[in-house]
Amino acid sequence: MPEAVIDDAMIESMKAKAGIQLRISHSVNNEEATRIAVTKFAGGIGDINELWTDPERALASEYGAPVAPPSFVIGCFSGIQFGWPGLGSFHSATQMELLAPIYWGDKIEATCRYDGFTGPRPSSFAGRMVTDHFVNDYVNQRGEAVAQIRWQVVNYERAAARGKSKSRKIDVPHRWTEDELRAIEERVLAQRPRGAEPRYWEDVEVGEPIDDLTKGPIGLTDEVAFIAGGGTPIPRLKAHAASLHDYAAHPAWAFRDPVTGAQEPIYAVHYNQAAANAMGVAFQYDVGFQRQCWQIHLLTHWCGDNGWVKHLSSQYRGFVYLSDVIDLGGVVTGKSVDDSGEHVVEITTHARNQRGDDIMPGTAVVALPSRDGGASPVAARARTMS
Repeated sequence: MPEAVIDDAMIESMKAKAGIQLRISHSVNNEEATRIAVTKFAGGIGDINELWTDPERALASEYGAPVAPPSFVIGCFSGIQFGWPGLGSFHSATQMELLAPIYWGDKIEATCRYDGFTGPRPSSFAGRMVTDHFVNDYVNQRGEAVAQIRWQVVNYERAAARGKSKSRKIDVPHRWTEDELRAIEERVLAQRPRGAEPRYWEDVEVGEPIDDLTKGPIGLTDEVAFIAGGGTPIPRLKAHAASLHDYAAHPAWAFRDPVTGAQEPIYAVHYNQAAANAMGVAFQYDVGFQRQCWQIHLLTHWCGDNGWVKHLSSQYRGFVYLSDVIDLGGVVTGKSVDDSGEHVVEITTHARNQRGDDIMPGTAVVALPSRDGGASPVAARARTMS
């Protein structure tokens, strides 16, 4: 892979780009929430809630029609590779506003604005770093805003990272015993979405934990399923001549695999060890927005089909390597009636690996139905179907 250091010319070039709307057509993966698109996306994030996949189940819900998981916008468009040629990059944090349901048949249009960067700053990991700031907006065919995502990407000097990585001892892949694997899979199979049973605001206490959700051991197929379900190829994955034409026009998009001789996209760090090693990372690792989908999955599992996740934020710390197991959970930290009159709870979330590291600390605001009456958060947002 090409390598560079952060210099004055690079900084001035990126300063000039702040505020521009980016061309994203090469990274749009879904434009319409068809039955198959929604089903593949739900499967790709491991969400077994039949609300997203069973039309009769959805018709009987307060949505009144088949809907997609709120994270579906991530499968429409999440991000792109932009600027800083020759640097490595990691998605480092996300903030999301979920504004309206996405129904089967909706057509989603995404836009992405580059809001500039902060830094450069010193890094213990890789020389110097800069952090890019992006804003994605999503609207449906009715012109209604359905979501907004603010996300940050850390860009770093790849050669410095690779040099420092040699001194780090990381036990990857993790060696699980048969008994450990059996216990993990039993835990996963026992976890169920709350579903149609309402979780009322009055019944939730500050300090109580929310239901846990387990992912893993993370395997290659988990990454492939996320990509096939609309996850974040940036740019969109192609094969043979279609890919070679892209790489000829954009050499920074690809590298040559030292084993197969094939050109592979930089995105292959998530399933190709040579690509991950070139980034200065010991082993293949997960996608930042994939992790974001897990946080949303955790919350929709807990709040039930009548609750609505309004706001999320998360930080991506460290890597989720193939073979890792992640236990997601959280604690209710506050209750209130917000400015819009909805009964909401504040939640601090975590995502811990088998080493005890919280690889995605986060927060969320979730609106819940109230026993005092009035429309539930979902009923208030449901679309009238003709």
